[in-house]
Amino acid sequence: MHYIDYFYLFLPGKPARLPAANRLVPVRNAGLPMLQAIGGQLLGFSADNCLAELAGAHFPEGMKPARWISPGPHWVAMLAAILLAAANPSVSGAPAGATLTAPAPEISRDPQGEVVIKGDSAGVVVHYTLDGQDPTRDAGAYLAPVHFPYRGTVKARTFQGDQPVGQVVAATFEALEGRARPHSALLPLTQNRDWRSYDWADRHRAVTAAVQQRKPQLVFIGDSITHFWGGEPLAKTGRAQEVWQKYYGKRNAVNLGFGWDRTENVLWRLQHGELDGAEPKVVVLLIGTNNLDLNTPEEIAEGIRAVCGELHARLPKTRILLLGILPRSPRPDARRAKLAEVNARSARLDGQDLVTYLDIGAKFVSADGSIAKEIMNDYLHPTAQGYTVFAEAIEPTLAKLLGEVR
Repeated sequence: MHYIDYFYLFLPGKPARLPAANRLVPVRNAGLPMLQAIGGQLLGFSADNCLAELAGAHFPEGMKPARWISPGPHWVAMLAAILLAAANPSVSGAPAGATLTAPAPEISRDPQGEVVIKGDSAGVVVHYTLDGQDPTRDAGAYLAPVHFPYRGTVKARTFQGDQPVGQVVAATFEALEGRARPHSALLPLTQNRDWRSYDWADRHRAVTAAVQQRKPQLVFIGDSITHFWGGEPLAKTGRAQEVWQKYYGKRNAVNLGFGWDRTENVLWRLQHGELDGAEPKVVVLLIGTNNLDLNTPEEIAEGIRAVCGELHARLPKTRILLLGILPRSPRPDARRAKLAEVNARSARLDGQDLVTYLDIGAKFVSADGSIAKEIMNDYLHPTAQGYTVFAEAIEPTLAKLLGEVR
């Protein structure tokens, strides 16, 4: 079996050697899955002209990779995969014409409402959903029993790399007595929506280990806005490591930000060990922007309240610096109005269970209501300059909560 170990991405002035998004994808299994596996790293770039080189692969004698292909980030890897497969049809993880197979997942629920999904085996991962939708690669990996004493349908499917293996399996349950199903912002589960950039399950394991090893005094929890900042565990998506080091390098801080996380995903992480054994002085929490398109302001605020409650229950002595959802979009719009309503509800948590609420959104907005690209180049994620604004805005409150100033 032959696997691609690395590919090279060349953008104007920025050559970078990147690990393949999934280095356990057989070369011959081409098509869209190969595009996702090899080209996934490219999809985050909008450059009109990208040059990709496949390198470091274990090619048999006489077979050469497609070295230079241009332009177009979306079809670069597709064409590369086709050329690789055509060069030697025998290069495969299975005999020619064979279909990948794996045992179908088995879904069961015990009398307490714990759902167990069996089906993981070497080289395959089970992804699942709780909303009745068929699992895709975006769905979370099954990592532990799921507390689901509610009425609804759980679906599961096995994946090998980017490829679904076998059919979707479904199990429909009735609610246990007295258990009304909560809305999605309160229903803990895993996710993998940003798989082109990182593996959610791998990062969960990495941050859990980092917390246990470091015993941090300062913890940042959130979505991609936090994830992209910097700090440990290091992420290739980091945008402002120098800003992180300046403000938090000497404060024993860790970054528990996960791209594309929503309130329900943070709840799952807290309930599955990410802060076990830790006693930080302060947790900085910024979450909710990814719930805006799915939940009502009331639901999102309830999700944020639940995260604060979970933190306080597990860390009763830790102070929580709860940040308002940051403004997004180039100019004021319906989404900004919605997040403002969420923030107004979240502000009511100030003073409860060691929560300090702070809204720094105005620091990112110009007098005319616009957001400058120098601050947020995609009108959502801060640039290095934007993270400087972020750090300076929370510093006085953070220093006070850490006991560094009175």
